Amino acid sequence: MTGTDAPQYMRRIRSFVLREGRMTPAQQRAFDTHWARYGIDYTGTAQDFDARFGRHAPRVLEIGFGNGEALAWASEHDLARDYLGVEVHGPGVGRLMNALAARDASNVRLYKHDAVEVLEQEIPPATLAEARIWFPDPWHKKRHNKRRIIQSGFVALLATRMIPDGLLHLATDWAPYAQHMLEIMEAAPDWRNAVGPGQYAEKPDWRIETHFERRGLKLGHGVWDLLYKKV
Repeated sequence: MTGTDAPQYMRRIRSFVLREGRMTPAQQRAFDTHWARYGIDYTGTAQDFDARFGRHAPRVLEIGFGNGEALAWASEHDLARDYLGVEVHGPGVGRLMNALAARDASNVRLYKHDAVEVLEQEIPPATLAEARIWFPDPWHKKRHNKRRIIQSGFVALLATRMIPDGLLHLATDWAPYAQHMLEIMEAAPDWRNAVGPGQYAEKPDWRIETHFERRGLKLGHGVWDLLYKKV
């Protein structure tokens, strides 16, 4: 699926609002010092990730990694796999690059770009062993629900980038979005529920509890995990 034949809503609507915020001097230095090592500039052409990482290994994509806390932990505790992160918020990207550089990580590369365009243009088919979308913007107001990233067209696109039996892991702390995710995924012909039809999953050990999640739990939010395998 290319940018020209992608569903119309994907070409028209972003699944985020870019609230850049002000980067700290340390975060700006991360771009100046570490982007050449950890960053991938979006060019709209398919990437050779074996060349990018200097090896052939299973690849995990995290979309919307925020401040990078979970991605940093996962990549450090799963050295056999390579990690791709996509995030549009500059301060979060800078913070993660500083954390990666501090331990000389070699199995992470990052995009500061729209995830749909990265999937359409830069990630070749059958590239990903796993994709993670944890706590995406729920777009609470009904008139904004169409902006939610989990839509039928998006998960169909994502399926083309997965290897057979590849894993999609979704998580949210917003109950209406959890139900929306479940309805979309259960109807998606390219995916099957890994724990049983119509079922949410227990929180897997590999998803650490982040600062964002702890804050939500203190506010009384529930958390819902969904695990799906590529058919």
